Amino acid sequence: MVPGPVQMTFRLGKMVLGALELTGKDRPRVCLMETASGDPSLYYAISYEAFNFAGCDVTELKLFPQPSADPTARLCGSDLVWVGGGSVANLLELWRLHGVDVAMREAWESGVILGGVSAGSVCWHVGGTTDSFGPKLRPVTNGLGLLPYANGVHYDSEEQRRPLLQELMRDGTLPPMAYATDDTVGVWYEGTDATSVAADGDVDPSNGPAAYKVELLNGEVVESRYGVGQRFN
Repeated sequence: MVPGPVQMTFRLGKMVLGALELTGKDRPRVCLMETASGDPSLYYAISYEAFNFAGCDVTELKLFPQPSADPTARLCGSDLVWVGGGSVANLLELWRLHGVDVAMREAWESGVILGGVSAGSVCWHVGGTTDSFGPKLRPVTNGLGLLPYANGVHYDSEEQRRPLLQELMRDGTLPPMAYATDDTVGVWYEGTDATSVAADGDVDPSNGPAAYKVELLNGEVVESRYGVGQRFN
């Protein structure tokens, strides 16, 4: 007997639902970008289903094999832009090649909410750590710089992440301030100010995944933990 296809249903977590609520729209316009993973059709299909279920008008900006829309028109015409994970190094090169970097800044300055996961988090910052070049993590320092900090993702799940981020801050490769997140946790920014910590689901703010403000003070790295729901000082 041949089994039928597996039916998988995906729904948005609390963090993304919170971003949609912040748009103030009854039916937010969402633009998906999966540049970092090569614009795979499956990722778009999964995301379309989840955002549609949440009551959004969904579109995308693909760059493979060529841009699927004018970047400025598509991004500035959205309420939320959501960027998936993968290779942040490839993402940044392709964005600059096609003018997406300029369009993203214009969208951000016009009030479009920007967000994403993994590479889709690092890209907004000055840089961070990445596995874009192989299994050994290396720095990426040419992020869009909308946020003037370094960014540490997968802080609790990949053992190289924390020590490398701190080393790169000490030697001046990355800025002297960073925001880092454990998996399933994100940081809200208003303008360039980190404001609070959010999560996809229910998380114990005391012992669960968290976010961190990481600062270089007098040559030493100081890390402050912030649980879900806490506001940054």
